[in-house]
Parts: sequence; C-alpha cells; structure tokens
Amino acid sequence: MRCAVFSSKSYDRRFLEPAFNKLKHEAVFFEPKLSLETCRLADGFDAACVFVNDRLDREVLEQLSGFGIKVIVLRCAGFNQLDVEAAKSLNIRVMRVPAYSPHAVAEHALGLILCLNRKLHKANHRVRENNFSLEGLLGFDLHSKTVGVVGTGTIGACVVRLLKGFGCEVLMYDPKPNSELANLGRYISLDELFRQSRIITLHCPLSPETHHLINASAISNMQPGVMLINTSRGGLIDTKAAIKALKSGKIGQLALDVYEEESELFFEDLSERVVQDDVFSRLLTFPNVLITAHQAFFTEEALQGIADVTSANLTQFESGDDLANAVC
Repeated sequence: MRCAVFSSKSYDRRFLEPAFNKLKHEAVFFEPKLSLETCRLADGFDAACVFVNDRLDREVLEQLSGFGIKVIVLRCAGFNQLDVEAAKSLNIRVMRVPAYSPHAVAEHALGLILCLNRKLHKANHRVRENNFSLEGLLGFDLHSKTVGVVGTGTIGACVVRLLKGFGCEVLMYDPKPNSELANLGRYISLDELFRQSRIITLHCPLSPETHHLINASAISNMQPGVMLINTSRGGLIDTKAAIKALKSGKIGQLALDVYEEESELFFEDLSERVVQDDVFSRLLTFPNVLITAHQAFFTEEALQGIADVTSANLTQFESGDDLANAVC
C-alpha cells in the first residue's frame, strides 16, 4: 500500500521506512501535521499514518475520504483525537498500536519521580555553574512512601512493579482491576487514593469520563504537598486548577510529559520564537515543576515496536484479514 506519513521526523523515518519496505508498503513522509490545510497531501495515497497531535475530526476525515483514503494507521495507542463516529460513517477503517514497550513510559514516569524528588535537574545546572551548595536540594526516601497509580493497564502495571521494587506501598485504581497485581498493592476507590497517596501517577486513557480527572475538587482531596506525575494525556489534568494548587502549595511537585494544549508546542523547535501559550508559560515559572515534551515513549524499542505494528496493520487491511488492532 502507498501511505502518507504525517508529523514525521527523522527518527520516524529511521524506523518506519525499513518496516514498511519489509512488508512491501511504500511510505512517503510529510513533516507537517495532518490538518484541514494539509490533508490534500494525502491525495493519491491508499492510507494515512498519523501521530498523537494530528487532526482526525469529521472535516479532515471527509477530505481524506474524498481523496480515496480507506484506512488510517495511528502510530500511537490513544485515539482521543479521532471522531470515531465520523470514521465509521465514512467507512474509513482506523487501527492503532495498542502496546509498544510499556517499559519505556513506565521507566520515564519513575525517572520523573526520582528527578523531581531529588532535584537532579537543578543540581546539574548548579554544578555546571560551579555552585556546589546543597541548599534547596533536599528530597525524601522513595522507599516506604505511598504511591497511587491511576490506571493499571499494561503501562500502569509496569509502573506498579517498578515502584514495588523501590519498596513503595502501592495503591491502585482502575475500573477493571488487574488480578495479577493483587500481591503488589491494594485497589481502592479513586477518592481514597487521592487522600492517602504521597505521590500520584496517571496511566489512564483520555476519554469524556477522564477529561480533567484531576480538577479542583480532586486536588482538594489530596495531601498537602502531593507530587503529581502525568505521562498519559494532557487533558487528564485541568492545568489552571493545577497552577492554582501549585501557588497555594497543595501540589508540592508536578511533573508532566504531556500538556492539554501541547499540539501547538511539542515535537517542534520553537527556541527562536515567543511561546504564545500563557498557561504553559506560567507553568515554566514554578521551580517545583518538571516538564518533558512528550518523550516518555521515546526509546529505540518503542519506536521499533510502533513501526512493526503499524506496517503489519496495513498488511492486515490489504489482505482482508481481521483487524486485530482496529479502533473502528
């Protein structure tokens, strides 16, 4: 199949091109994100391959359908950007990569906890400036601390196992508990998890039910000075409520690998521009906030897995087989 790959970077091409070639598909790489303005680039292709910040609303899907696109392959697990009903009505099949090296995201989440707690980012900057003072760098032992894991799917389960290895007391919440984790922690209600956890890390998908899961009301139930980690989807956190809680000290430390308005920021070099997002700019002023630009997935193993599954998804569609990773 001939596939238009949107939001492509050099690292995407490094892994996708060999995987596509191996299964006799042709990938043509476009750097722009998929949008109403750029979807015409897909004219003449059989398929489109998109990433987390590409637009897949009804307007864009109608344009793609008009160009003859019958299948869209997502090189990610989440599909909150997709208008599922529109895709169904246009008879466009959509497939995703449901799991790709869950260890990558889990390890990044743990890295954020360790870096934020021990202030490793600050310590590194100090030493480079010949400042060897320890003032302001005090952390706490992760061992024996109560950590709440919201969402115990594949990634959340990896996080639970890592935290247990550090000697943490692990609390878990998931509408569908994982029986394999029963001996590693306790499943409790979400409200109780908020109340009891010194650290809270989010590992759930973004849906209408989970949008702004962390809002002013939820934060009010948390311990003073709680550490909050998000490596899932930016929309899980009401950023303005989080900023208010940072100002009051209710949130003591915040680490984000995702941001609810990240589509205009992440994956691009904006170092020569003035960022126009005032809410994001406010986050950057807090000394107890650590932000990475949606890189939790970014390991060789994860990118290889994404490439292999994405190309295999195209082959399944082309062959008329059952679509194991179908969204719709």
